[in-house]
Amino acid sequence: MQNAITIETLVQAPLQTVWDSWTSPEHITKWAHASEDWHAPEAENDVRVGGRFKTVMAAKDGSASFDFTGEYTSVEQGKIIAYTMDDGRKVMITFEEMASGIKIVETFDPESENAPELQRQGWQAILDTFKQYTESL
Repeated sequence: MQNAITIETLVQAPLQTVWDSWTSPEHITKWAHASEDWHAPEAENDVRVGGRFKTVMAAKDGSASFDFTGEYTSVEQGKIIAYTMDDGRKVMITFEEMASGIKIVETFDPESENAPELQRQGWQAILDTFKQYTESL
């Protein structure tokens, strides 16, 4: 993963809760957005090697939307998820049990349209929303 960007968070919740929140479509639609004016009205997820995922991310005012899609290349329950997005970029997520919670580290290949720092901020904002949502369960 060349010029990869890495983000992380620590979620204070049991590993099974974190895993379920990350992988279940009914949870994904609650946290997969970077700001309050966006949402994820639809999600599909087949969490297995060769399985596909799709999350529809949309502006709440209807002005924009896109499908976040790809295929899983590695899945270890409660430990690792890796996938290739449909544009060819790779993503690796690790889940590590710590004394203070579950450490999630997400590393992804940047795209070429937006500055790397803007991408890091956007993905971190989604991860922060995930943390807030999951800790509320």
